Amino acid sequence: MKEPMTTDQLLQGLKHYRRIARQDMLRAPETPHPDAFLKHAESRREVYVALGTYAEAHASDEVIAHSLELYRQLPFVTGTPEHEYPEIKGRENALENFFLLVGLDPKTRREARSHRPKLELSGPAGG
Repeated sequence: MKEPMTTDQLLQGLKHYRRIARQDMLRAPETPHPDAFLKHAESRREVYVALGTYAEAHASDEVIAHSLELYRQLPFVTGTPEHEYPEIKGRENALENFFLLVGLDPKTRREARSHRPKLELSGPAGG
């Protein structure tokens, strides 16, 4: 088993991911779906900021447990067109990046993923 990350290491990693998301926000206009790309990058950045704030007051194992709970709450949007549900996909991507950062066991991630709810469609998207 890998040595747990310190809070400082966690915060450094999250800061790095925030910078990448910020760069993606700036290059959104150059993409085929600028609005969706921007929302995806913004939602990733929001997750990194929230996890960083949580990490400032909790131990790294608590931050990981919290991130897994956030992941379990995300509805599945896999299989939808690339530009649909960018906020959910961005949050999912950010949490999965975080799991890579902390070296989370893939089995643990799959277990959390298996508890995620199906997307509830209530009328037309965006309405």
